[in-house]
Amino acid sequence: MKRSNRLVWLGAIALAVIILLSLIAAPSSKNLSGSTYNRAPDGYSAWYAFMQQQGTSIQRWQKPLSELHHQKGPATLLRVNGNLNPPVLDGEEQEWVEKGNTLVILGVSQPVTAAEFSTKQQSPFGDIQIDTSRRRQNTKQSQFNLGDGLRPTIGDRFGAVVWEEKYKQGRVIFATTPYLAANAYQDYLSNFRYLADLVTKKSNTVLIDEYIHGYKDADVREKEGQGNLFSYLAKTPLFPALVQVSILLLVLIWAQNRRFGKPVTLNTAVVDNSKAYIQALAGVLQKAESSDFVVEMLGKEEQQQLQKALGLGLVLLEHQTLINLWVEKTGASATELDAVLKLRSPPALRSAQSPTLHPSPSPKQPMSQPDLLSWLGKWQTLREIQNMPTTPVKDTKFKNFK
Repeated sequence: MKRSNRLVWLGAIALAVIILLSLIAAPSSKNLSGSTYNRAPDGYSAWYAFMQQQGTSIQRWQKPLSELHHQKGPATLLRVNGNLNPPVLDGEEQEWVEKGNTLVILGVSQPVTAAEFSTKQQSPFGDIQIDTSRRRQNTKQSQFNLGDGLRPTIGDRFGAVVWEEKYKQGRVIFATTPYLAANAYQDYLSNFRYLADLVTKKSNTVLIDEYIHGYKDADVREKEGQGNLFSYLAKTPLFPALVQVSILLLVLIWAQNRRFGKPVTLNTAVVDNSKAYIQALAGVLQKAESSDFVVEMLGKEEQQQLQKALGLGLVLLEHQTLINLWVEKTGASATELDAVLKLRSPPALRSAQSPTLHPSPSPKQPMSQPDLLSWLGKWQTLREIQNMPTTPVKDTKFKNFK
């Protein structure tokens, strides 16, 4: 298989894996708590089966609330919130209720009271198991009369657990617990019967809101742009990644079939062994803080170059002898040369010499990097004095030196 074809196949496999992982590992947008499709303890599948066995006309509603306005005849909509929401209706909901419909909402937010979490509430169907301390209260009224047109259905001295509100021809029933007839209460048949009575008391068509749990009819998904895989992926965080991977694959495919230019051979860098050795040795000396050794070696080399330029050979001369010859041959001052020669001397030798021109550093204190650079600069200045000759000079008069 050619290299270009292999890259194409690898890219296609990677893209397929990303799509598969997005379908499997993508977080679900459905809140199944309170759904009749949910068989977990917080679901309502058991109560839905109970209603079907009773012969009740009940169906799942998987459309937006706006579609309820097209429903013929009065209806009762049961909504089981996955999360506790305030007992407030929006304008569209209130308009639908005022036409003579009934809305039953289980799981609304109310303050936590001093009531026990698990209590038995009396009802015509027997004791109702309630597991919440939240109650609907009105401190200005008596312990059970809520006032403001609110009529409690079940409750205790701490407030109402289930209550009813009138909206013109319709009504809304609220409950502080979303688990009034959940699957976890299958052993409490009175809970199932009580909720069944709430939704069938007006003999209306009973609808269960599954739209809030993420379930939608096919026509609704198509209308909301969720009818295909591309629309689903467009709403996930993986969509930008898929676009980038697709563009990268197209660039790779095009690059393998058409080069961007002539191939250029890269030149292999030649390793300078001498430079590498010097750098390694410098690193070792720096780590060992052997600045005196470095100064001594550099000083010897600089003195040899200076003697060579003056025609004095490569054998290192005594300091005073070199200074005398320097003054004799160049006519320049001996101050600069004396200073650099004293810094080049080993610590023991420097301590024996008299500090005439420039005091030498303490033998215990190594030369710092700025001082070393300044010292080397002085050597360079000495070599540049009027272009010193590089061959032995026989004449003691140097007209080119000042």
